[in-house]
Amino acid sequence: MKPSLSRPWTPGLHTEQERRGSLVLLHVGENKQSTIMSQRTERRGIHVDQSDLLCKKGCGYYGNAAWQGLCSKCWREEYQRVRQKQIQDDWALAEKLQREEEAAYASSHGVQTQSHSQSTAPHPGHASLGPFSKFEEKKTNEKTRKVTTVKKFFSPSSRTATKKETQEGKTPSPSISRRASFDTDQVSRDFLDFLKNLQKPGREIHKQCRVFIVNMLSKKDLGADELSECVQDFYQNMADRLMSHFKGSSDSVEQVMDQVEKYIMTRLYKSVFCPETTDDEKKDLATQNRIRALHWVTIQMLCVSVDEEIPEVSENVDKAITDIIEMDSKRVPRDKLVCITRCSKHIFSAIRITKNEPASADDFLPALIYIVLKANPPRLQSNIQYITRFCNPSRLMTGEDGYYFTNLCCAVAFIEKLDAQSLNLSPEEFERYMSGQASPRFNGSEGDWPHTGSALGITATNPVLAQVNHNLELLSGLSGRQERLMEAAQSLQADLLSWSDSVQREVHDIREKYPLEILSCTVPAIDANNIDNDNLPSPLTPQVFSG
Repeated sequence: MKPSLSRPWTPGLHTEQERRGSLVLLHVGENKQSTIMSQRTERRGIHVDQSDLLCKKGCGYYGNAAWQGLCSKCWREEYQRVRQKQIQDDWALAEKLQREEEAAYASSHGVQTQSHSQSTAPHPGHASLGPFSKFEEKKTNEKTRKVTTVKKFFSPSSRTATKKETQEGKTPSPSISRRASFDTDQVSRDFLDFLKNLQKPGREIHKQCRVFIVNMLSKKDLGADELSECVQDFYQNMADRLMSHFKGSSDSVEQVMDQVEKYIMTRLYKSVFCPETTDDEKKDLATQNRIRALHWVTIQMLCVSVDEEIPEVSENVDKAITDIIEMDSKRVPRDKLVCITRCSKHIFSAIRITKNEPASADDFLPALIYIVLKANPPRLQSNIQYITRFCNPSRLMTGEDGYYFTNLCCAVAFIEKLDAQSLNLSPEEFERYMSGQASPRFNGSEGDWPHTGSALGITATNPVLAQVNHNLELLSGLSGRQERLMEAAQSLQADLLSWSDSVQREVHDIREKYPLEILSCTVPAIDANNIDNDNLPSPLTPQVFSG
């Protein structure tokens, strides 16, 4: 689908002054993006000019290292031009060889036997025409393959042709749905539910998608570039068809194309991801070993504006690592791009929290390189190539997804070219660290690294040793706190004892100053104070009566 020529999305550059202040220190080379490191003494870092992320032809879209710095649109045009030129050159070469072979054959027999050889011995001539005939047949097939599959689908004669093609596609192997996994079946159900809202166009879209999948699965002899071209042609023609149906509503077309991409690529994932005809697996192993060898590179060496001692920053770093690793588990190119976007947003959040200000694009690339080195994502090159070949091109050419994906390609290119100069090291130091003979933590001297006054500034170990060192520092701090707590407890105990003694002395002094006199007293009778007691008669005496 041909997207609108909107301005590429660039995060962090909020003012024109910030845009002009970005440094050109990472350049997209002719074959791949090369890196030029800053030699400034006041601050080392990895920066990229936003213009270097764009297509080399100046169309305004994002370029890609896999496309020699071009966007997908310009790359396809260049690929078609080079391919057509190659076919023409091969055709001219074949004709030249044919003429030379005929001339050599004629000269070897002479003028007298020329007519006899032409009439009685046609076999040598046929033998010489054999290779040319095969080449002509191959060239015809190449031209026939240029006719896109989708144009056939939407033609009136496609109804009868698709039935035959479907039967032929099903002959060598069982039904696709029979071999599909649970996730694939779920995607198919979701796709059908989505197309129900489109009614008749939805049924036609589903039909064309199914036929396209069957045809793609039958093309086992095609290379990765040819498969990519078929998928991109299908996207383009489907988008043009939808654009005429929705009368130019790009949002509706984009929504349908996302569902089409999800359905098709989920079905074709096993056939087109890391195909045997490419060296993607070899590149994956090389990149993985390269990242393992660079385990000693630390956040200080890359001048990353991230402080992992802050809990929120550490949490965002862990989430970014999880997202970039999770990319390999996704089947749809768009879902892989979503993982890259989430990872990048977590990186921007970590930088913003650390600096307490909005993160800039210049801070993003070094942090992304650090995350890739720390995560070592599985099958990184295969995933990048898969997105490049089979993703909807509009997502890679514009928008935040395209920006983040382009930066990821820059980060991988930087890691591949990382050398002593990039980290401001001498070649001898770099080789010792790469071979594991030395560690920057124990061999770095003052002045080699920024922030040399801090012990953390010269710490450069692998993640395990870094975690051990961090735990030792925590234990050392905990021991100091425990000692201070014991001293405070002993001081409190002494204060309590002295307070008890002082209270006893004060009580004793008061008792001596004011002695306590205890007076004895008798308890009087109830009527002891009655003055009329003398006038009362004598008490009665008990009398005993007999009888």
